[in-house]
Amino acid sequence: MSLKERIGTVGLGLMGSSIATCILAAGHKVTSLVRDESEIEPARKRILGFLVELHNEGLLKELPETAVGRLTITTNIAHLVDHEVVIESITEDVEAKKAVYKALENVLSNTAIIGSNTSAIPVSVLQAGLWHPERLLGIHWAEPAHITRFMEVICGKDSDVKYAGEMVKLAESWGKQPSLLRKDIRGFITNRIMYAMLREAFNLVENGYATVEDVDRSLRNDLGYWITFAGPFRFMDLTGIPAYLTVMKDLFPDLDNRQTTPEMMEKLVASGARGVGNAQGFYPYTKESAEAWEKAFSEFSYDIRKLAEKYPQE
Repeated sequence: MSLKERIGTVGLGLMGSSIATCILAAGHKVTSLVRDESEIEPARKRILGFLVELHNEGLLKELPETAVGRLTITTNIAHLVDHEVVIESITEDVEAKKAVYKALENVLSNTAIIGSNTSAIPVSVLQAGLWHPERLLGIHWAEPAHITRFMEVICGKDSDVKYAGEMVKLAESWGKQPSLLRKDIRGFITNRIMYAMLREAFNLVENGYATVEDVDRSLRNDLGYWITFAGPFRFMDLTGIPAYLTVMKDLFPDLDNRQTTPEMMEKLVASGARGVGNAQGFYPYTKESAEAWEKAFSEFSYDIRKLAEKYPQE
């Protein structure tokens, strides 16, 4: 795919704004569709703030004001006509997403790529009923999308892999290191592995083996030391493969394999906890400490990107 001059997005919440920032920083013009005009100025301000961060970190060479000048925010879907790539980033709701795709098919060409920023919904489910399901792809970003190099491009059962290949090349031009899933599977790569880890983390805490703090501390100081440098298969190469088979034989039968959600998690969500977003989570927060953790996470994301770029990736 030649570098597309103008990219469309749908939705400018926190993640949608971060995605638009990434694409603007790569030099594109961006047309972003929102539901209500009241969203326009807050979103533009948020995106400009992200661009200022990138500029301050040396990841954006032009002035932030120049980059944000390429952004058009609209409530009129007709303004996406002639766009060859449109990325949707709205709520994780199947029917809401499919309604967006149906509307997009009325204004886009038959070969324009539609990308869904979904973290768990099977792409095949989202394709059902579309006129041209072959051009719908899952495009899974990580938060913050304008900083991380992560992306997964997912094919549904009706996807044409040529569109996936085009999307991978385009993502690489954005500074991403995308992974391609050639077959659809719920949760894709990172979420399947992460949620298997989360299930075992809850098992350890709920059954009294360790506290939340103990689990976090161990993973930060073990997994956190190597996972940016090497994925699990490379790490086994680096540290000796046979020992892992020995441990697997003993440990796999003992790992948690529950099919229900953890009671601890159910109670926490029912209490209204959203984490640092409302200063209520697994840890106690004040408004000030929650904001400090959010700021620290942003700074860390830049730092870990710089560190990762010093070492081989493949």
